[in-house]
Amino acid sequence: MGKSTRPSLVFANRQGEILDYEGLEMAGSSAGNFFSPAPEELVPLPEGSELFVLPNRLPVGIEPESGEAALLAENPYDGSPISAVAAFMAPAHTAIYTAAYETQEKAPLLPLFAYTAVGWQDGRFVVAAFRSDNDIRQDPKGFDQRLINKKTAAKLKKYPHNRLIQHLGKCCLTYACPAARNYFLGRWEAPLPTSPCCNAGCIGCISQQPSGCCPSTQDRIHFVPSTTELLEIAVPHLEKAAKAVVSFGQGCEGEPLLQAPTLESSIRQMRAQTSKGTINLNTNASLPAAVDRLAQAGLDSIRVSMNSARAEMHHRYYRPSGFSFADVRQTIEVMKKHGRHVSLNYFIIPGFTDDPDEHAALCELITSCPPDLIQLRNLNMDPEHYLKAVGHAPNKPALGMLRWLKLLKEEFPQLKFGYFNPALR
Repeated sequence: MGKSTRPSLVFANRQGEILDYEGLEMAGSSAGNFFSPAPEELVPLPEGSELFVLPNRLPVGIEPESGEAALLAENPYDGSPISAVAAFMAPAHTAIYTAAYETQEKAPLLPLFAYTAVGWQDGRFVVAAFRSDNDIRQDPKGFDQRLINKKTAAKLKKYPHNRLIQHLGKCCLTYACPAARNYFLGRWEAPLPTSPCCNAGCIGCISQQPSGCCPSTQDRIHFVPSTTELLEIAVPHLEKAAKAVVSFGQGCEGEPLLQAPTLESSIRQMRAQTSKGTINLNTNASLPAAVDRLAQAGLDSIRVSMNSARAEMHHRYYRPSGFSFADVRQTIEVMKKHGRHVSLNYFIIPGFTDDPDEHAALCELITSCPPDLIQLRNLNMDPEHYLKAVGHAPNKPALGMLRWLKLLKEEFPQLKFGYFNPALR
């Protein structure tokens, strides 16, 4: 038989086994609108990705004859109950469509992961996505667990009194955090979490959620590291690691700018001991005056987390305390005034990100507060919950993620796109 032209729908039976059904083609969702992914919108499921069963959600596919969306209400092979399936992709891949499904009554809120459309074609899973960064720093094949265990154990034994190294050991061995694993392997980007508190109540926060909501995916750091603890990690890493980056602001903490004095002292001492590597800050960009001091101390780059370039949508997601979107924009301006590198950690959710109004707002932001790089990061959150929380009410059809990206590249040819914080030195 020749290769199939369209991938088929996949679903999970009540035992959690994933099956395909050739009677319906794969569909993808763009803010609740269902589409048949084009061939150029599909790639093989990346190595290291996971498949999730979505409880109380029925899969939606495309009828081959009519091209219309159709609900698959039961197992086509035996009539038993079924569930929709989604892919949580490996790093450096960005979704074009989210999983296509219809939510049933009493469906639980989905955990804090991204849910990409997945299908079956020519004997393998395919996803509606593209590779957004060729950097291999978090590719699964680059992690040897036995070597990680050995090097982590040795480092934990060498620094028993460094609370931050001990914390990162848990991140590495319990949560398989790629940044923590790379730190213990002595390469690329190392994490420097510092803040147990935050000045935002992000609805998609992965380190702290209110009781009764979906659980956070990792424990938040419960202490503020000392300058000595930070330097014991950062200086050797900056000195010895290839393409070395150290980054304040991690998924296991709140907002690092709330610990600005500690950051400022640490950065000054890092730069007093070494000129190598890149010192980076991942942040909600809420305190421009603090960022100004950090830039003067030697901060090389900043990554600004942003769900939207529209103030009202930003506020609904971040639920900020004591800052506004105007402060975020000013922070970008402060870093550019110092001639430093600025990335936007721009959360991607198809149907929202490529909404024409959102696209226009992003273009205005890029024009008035020019970043150097946009990191295309999938939003780790129940898509329906997010769209309701921000009050998404589109006036026009979405552009499509590939067209959205093409338009940005044409309008801003100097702007770079990727997934990771770059090594600048």
